Amino acid sequence: MKIFSTLSGKKEEFTPNADIVKMYVCGVTPYDDSHLGHAMSYIIFDVVRRYLKFRGYNLKAVQNVTDIDDKIINRANRLGVPAKELAEKYTARYFEDMAALNVSKPDIIPRATEEIPMILEVIRGLIDKGYAYPAEGSVYFRVKKVTDYGKLSRRRFDDMMTGASIEPGEEKEDPMDFVLWKAAKPGEPAWDSPWGKGRPGWHIECTAMSIKYLGEQIDIHGGGQDLVFPHHENEIAQSESFSGKKPFVKYWMHNGALQMGAEKMSKSLGNLVTIRQALEKYSPDAIRIFVLSSYYRSPLTYSEEALEAAERGAERLRQAAMTDSEAVPGEADVPEAYRQRFIDAMDDDLNTSQAIANLFDLAREINRDEEGGRDASPARAALRGMGGVLGLNFLAPEGPPLDAGPFQELAKSVRSNLGEAKLEAVIPAVLPDAADAVIGLLIDARRALRKAKKFQLADDIRNRLSGLGIALEDSAEGTVWKRKR
Repeated sequence: MKIFSTLSGKKEEFTPNADIVKMYVCGVTPYDDSHLGHAMSYIIFDVVRRYLKFRGYNLKAVQNVTDIDDKIINRANRLGVPAKELAEKYTARYFEDMAALNVSKPDIIPRATEEIPMILEVIRGLIDKGYAYPAEGSVYFRVKKVTDYGKLSRRRFDDMMTGASIEPGEEKEDPMDFVLWKAAKPGEPAWDSPWGKGRPGWHIECTAMSIKYLGEQIDIHGGGQDLVFPHHENEIAQSESFSGKKPFVKYWMHNGALQMGAEKMSKSLGNLVTIRQALEKYSPDAIRIFVLSSYYRSPLTYSEEALEAAERGAERLRQAAMTDSEAVPGEADVPEAYRQRFIDAMDDDLNTSQAIANLFDLAREINRDEEGGRDASPARAALRGMGGVLGLNFLAPEGPPLDAGPFQELAKSVRSNLGEAKLEAVIPAVLPDAADAVIGLLIDARRALRKAKKFQLADDIRNRLSGLGIALEDSAEGTVWKRKR
């Protein structure tokens, strides 16, 4: 298994430090509803966690919640509510969004406001070692004391000095220094510290939480590419200066940005689609396929067309994974070749686009087995298993449960018309109780009629299903159905 590490700039063989893989991912800042750009990152790192477990690794995963931040304070002030209340509201909504997207929970989800003692301990340690200094109630980190600062983002001190400044009210020794502890301002949340009331800076929170829950050296640290500088660069400086151990992180993984046209999707730009808005139109599996069909380190451009295509793909996979039909047991081999192709793709720096393509190939194999009357259950089980590693749940889009009755009546009517083509066996005399299964039988009957050149009867099935609110979509991969909007 190989992972591209931002620190080395190349793919590296994955060899964890110990028996348990330690993984930290930068979490949400809950001041508003999460958008699809957030979903992209958390889906990707959810798949990393799932795949490591699939490959047999023991894993301890941490993802924080930054529940105190300038953005939270500023929005809370505009709305006239306490910052804590705002953060708790949107933290809860974030967890609801992640559950809806089938994103598994990390093992530990610490919140910055509950980790103040550890944050203060790290800051004290940095002061004692000369890497940090108090000034007017705040504490700053001495960047130039770290000789390899900039190694993650490949920036030089001279380049980083451009634009660096000392803001009014700051007592920094150098424009490059960054804040570890912010002196309290009137009306803002504040905690006691040896340097006066204040609150933690953003960068120190992640250092403190990763060290507390995972130790001084970890295997994987994840986040968006926009966090490489300054956030992750500062995390390295703080963590390695505090512990005296290098490297703080063995493999740095960064996902590309989700774009709306040429711009990154972000709250500050206002060009976003929230997760909730997306889920009103598309299934969780469609959103995951949209994200995972692209290389995780590359930018991904949002479009309605791409998500519609992903929805059609999700429906093809769902029907291949869930449809059962009469078959001759034992005529199809267990699809080990597909499983190996899946592993080869995922072992190559999480090549989910190739892994998804492999699932569609397997779905076509399942359809061929079904048409040939062969037992597709081993292939179907393999599709569900590999799809589960990618977080696909193969559930139909939410909506009122379909009443099987009208579809059973249609199936009985169709069966009575199949005699002339000698195709009665396509639809059994005893029909399933589930609407999904009956619709699958009607699609099988339509396919058999088309093969027998009974096109009028085949078209009649399509039209009558349409009258029941079911649209059929034909493609090279087979026929799928979905509810009409």
